[in-house]
Amino acid sequence: MPNMKRKNKKVFHKGISPIRILPIGYLSVTLLGTLLLMLPTASHGAPLGFFDALFTATSASCVTGLIVVDTGTHFTFFGQAVLLFLIQLGGLGFMTAATLLFRATKRRISLRSRMTLAEAYGEDRLQGVIALCMRAVTYTFVIEGTGALLLAVRFVPEFGARGIWYALFHSVSAFCNAGFDLMGNYASLTGYVGDTFVNLVIMALVVLGGIGFAVITEILSQRSFKKLSMHAKVALTGTAVLIFGGTALFLLFESANPHTLGSLSAGDKLTAALFQSVTCRTAGFNTVPQDALTDAGKLTSCILMLIGGSPAGTAGGVKLTTVAVLILTGVACVRSLRDTEVFGRRLDALTVRKALCVVLIAMAVLLSFVAAMLHAEQLCGAAFSFIDILYEAASALGTAGLSVGVTAGASTFTRALLCLMMYLGRAGIMTVALAIGGTGEESPTRYPEGNILIG
Repeated sequence: MPNMKRKNKKVFHKGISPIRILPIGYLSVTLLGTLLLMLPTASHGAPLGFFDALFTATSASCVTGLIVVDTGTHFTFFGQAVLLFLIQLGGLGFMTAATLLFRATKRRISLRSRMTLAEAYGEDRLQGVIALCMRAVTYTFVIEGTGALLLAVRFVPEFGARGIWYALFHSVSAFCNAGFDLMGNYASLTGYVGDTFVNLVIMALVVLGGIGFAVITEILSQRSFKKLSMHAKVALTGTAVLIFGGTALFLLFESANPHTLGSLSAGDKLTAALFQSVTCRTAGFNTVPQDALTDAGKLTSCILMLIGGSPAGTAGGVKLTTVAVLILTGVACVRSLRDTEVFGRRLDALTVRKALCVVLIAMAVLLSFVAAMLHAEQLCGAAFSFIDILYEAASALGTAGLSVGVTAGASTFTRALLCLMMYLGRAGIMTVALAIGGTGEESPTRYPEGNILIG
């Protein structure tokens, strides 16, 4: 009987494991986008070279927003449509798109596909994962469609018939937390810093995309904060704390800066600070020049970009809930509590270990890449400061897409590192780590307990 169990287990795991399908899938989508963006019909003038096309496709499929060419002026309608396709696919996840295709063609969804889909949504069970996927698709199209209609109110009078395309493109880009824009000349939304309507629509799309499909489902079904799950409560509470806390910090650091908020009216200052706080949650749009931020403002942006949004959504970063678990664990430790507690519940030790692992790996990757980028740019004679390099690296790893100009003027080596960080940020640092070195099997050996002095 034991031999039979081992044999069955081996057959079940034959082939590519679900944890490895996700990184491979994102890589495949990126390569397809690269080939499409290299076509002459995708660009005005000379077509993109391989590396520039690869960087742009990676940024779009990883819903980041860092660019090496201006999206609004370089790409034709076909090129922009390719970008929109990659953004939508990256926001929904390629497994969600594959599931939608299977359902449309009435093909059977295999167990392995369900396992991969559950991994993509951060679910620990297969039951209901297909229903969650279909709800995610429905919510996405409804929210993006509503956003497009609202943005068209502003863009159609300004751009004419093109305003319809602009409204759709920016709605999808905002909900997917991508940050690509069509305004041209690398302006992003700086021309709308005083337009409260556009700001509010974009911010609403960004927040809805970032809180996660599971949380949206719970809000619509429960409609009471008390009835929500612990995850939903932490996600919503953390989102509010980061948005309004970030707004307060940006007002503090940038109100006297004439190049960002200093020249704005009181109302526009508040709107711009709020937008900056929201967009740093990996959205990528900006209404004030990022290179003009104070060092304190840039550091605040870095922290917000690295934290990102909630799991099973379109945002990147190490995820808000991950950081929340570590903060709650620290509070429990200071209070000499045995367990990490929140909202009348305790977290299991494995969740705390995963959160710690994700943050440690992310910090190790970030600092290693920052050091490599600093050295490379120093050898090239570039004058980028440490905070600017850190900002760009945090933006890439957190798939935020905000830039202080490093990407545009960096060496090919630095751009390659940024490209790799965007991929790691979207595929998931923990997912990639497990795909490379994880066996999925627990060691049968358990050693005697020891002790190490801490602090």
